[in-house]
Amino acid sequence: MKAILTLLVLGLLAISIIPNVLAEIGVDIDVDIDTQDFEPLVWQCDHKVVLDDATSPGRITGDGDFLFERIGSYAFEGEQIVWHVLVMDANGLDNLEGVYGTISGTQGSGGDIEVICVENPGYSPVIEPDCGARIEGEDLTGEAIDPLMQRYYRCALTVETQDLMQGEYWMTVEAIDFEGNSGTMDENEEWFLNPFVAISVDGSIEFEDVRPGTTSYSETLTVGNDAEAGSGVMMDMFISGTDFYSSDGVVVCRHPTTGDLTNQLSLEAFSYYASQGSYTTAFDPRGDAESYVGIGYGIGFNNPNPFYDVYEIMQTGPMLPGGYYGSNTLSPGADISITFKLDLPAPCNGDFDEGQLFFWAEVI
Repeated sequence: MKAILTLLVLGLLAISIIPNVLAEIGVDIDVDIDTQDFEPLVWQCDHKVVLDDATSPGRITGDGDFLFERIGSYAFEGEQIVWHVLVMDANGLDNLEGVYGTISGTQGSGGDIEVICVENPGYSPVIEPDCGARIEGEDLTGEAIDPLMQRYYRCALTVETQDLMQGEYWMTVEAIDFEGNSGTMDENEEWFLNPFVAISVDGSIEFEDVRPGTTSYSETLTVGNDAEAGSGVMMDMFISGTDFYSSDGVVVCRHPTTGDLTNQLSLEAFSYYASQGSYTTAFDPRGDAESYVGIGYGIGFNNPNPFYDVYEIMQTGPMLPGGYYGSNTLSPGADISITFKLDLPAPCNGDFDEGQLFFWAEVI
């Protein structure tokens, strides 16, 4: 009996352990984490600059110089527009396809890529105040640059030939990731690239039946800025000329300065009076008693000598950046009125029909 009872107790003990083993169970739960598909952010920092080229330098600026004399939003072949930007991608910069300078007919993303922006890691180790970097109102100014998510770039867009770039364009800097998301800086800019420029002359210069030893005046003509409408191109105006000769017969005329008799009518016999708005050559220090200004020799711009501060049509008015006379600059459609004077020497004989007066304009 004892042996039987012992076996029964052991059997009960074995049965009592089984429920404890079955209680150690687990249940799996699906976890879905959706990371935001972050659109890259671009902030313009510092300031945009325009750089001159070596082909047609300005009055003061040369190749690679800050073109501070340019006050309009137009640019020509070879000139550069440079932006400095901060780019951020919370998904990581490894997810960034690239940062580009783009142009388009409308502002915003999706423009034609014209230049690849280059990294500029040495610009600053922190987010500078001039970037205006904010995310949903949070100001990031002063925070250390996180190289995995943030980086400075420099974008230099060079204006191409007129065949490739001509007309009005919106420009911006655009960051694009591998998912096709893109972001642009807020400061989109509208530029007129390679506008057509021209000088208009309305009127003619004629001196008829002039008695030697007397003074005659021409009818007034106008010289204008005929640049492409909407371009905003500003022009600085100049004048030059040559001596005059006759295509028919024997002529003779006294030289105003040397007194020699020659077959030449000297350019020194000519002068002009000019006006634009509130200003005339009456305020020009080069003018004579009647406010008429003499004409310098030249058959090409800056040929034979630099035209600056010598050959301007008018040297009056407020000075503009770069040393330009305000009265001598023309906006599109504007003009200067000019009347010419001839002090014909005596003796003088013949008709002088071979010679030239030139009007020049330099875009500023």
